Amino acid sequence: MATPTIPSIACIGIIGKHDNPLHIALFPPHTTQPGAYLQFSFMLNASLDIFDLRARDRNRVDQDLGLLHAVDERLSVWGWETGTGTRFAVVLDMWGREGKEAVGLGLKEGELKPAFRALQTAYIRLLQNPFYNPDEHTPMAVANGTGKSQIMSRKFIAEVERIGMAWRPGVANI
Repeated sequence: MATPTIPSIACIGIIGKHDNPLHIALFPPHTTQPGAYLQFSFMLNASLDIFDLRARDRNRVDQDLGLLHAVDERLSVWGWETGTGTRFAVVLDMWGREGKEAVGLGLKEGELKPAFRALQTAYIRLLQNPFYNPDEHTPMAVANGTGKSQIMSRKFIAEVERIGMAWRPGVANI
C-alpha cells in the first residue's frame, strides 16, 4: 500500500491581463526534470480558457476561482484573479515534494487562499516599486522591442519562491 503524502506546490504562474506569462516558478521535484518548464507552461496556458469562463460568472464574489482543472491523479491547477485581470495559477502536486507515487491526503476548499493572498501581496508590492513598469510586459511592447516578456525583479522572484516552498495544507498565513 502507498504511504500518504502531503500535497505541495509544483508550479506558480503569474499571467498578465493579456494572457501573457509574466513569471513561471517550478518547485522540487519538478525543477530537475527535463522539459518540465515547457510542460507546466502548457498546463498554465490550458487553464486560461477556464479562467475566462469563471470570470464571466456574475455571481462570483471572491477572487479565488478554486480548482480550474485536474490534469491527472497527481497534478491539479488552481486559480485566483485580481481586480486588474492579472491571474495567479498554482499547480499542486498531490504526491508532494518526494515525487513518488503515493496516496495524496486531499485538499479542502480554500486551503490555497493563504498562498494566493501572499502572491497578491507580493505582486502589489512589485507594482508599488517606482522602477517597475507593468506596461512593459504587454505583448505589443514586447513585439516592438520596448518591453520585457517576464518579470525580472529579484525581490519578487524570491518572494514567489518563498511562498511556493512555505505553503502546506492547513497553513493560515504565509
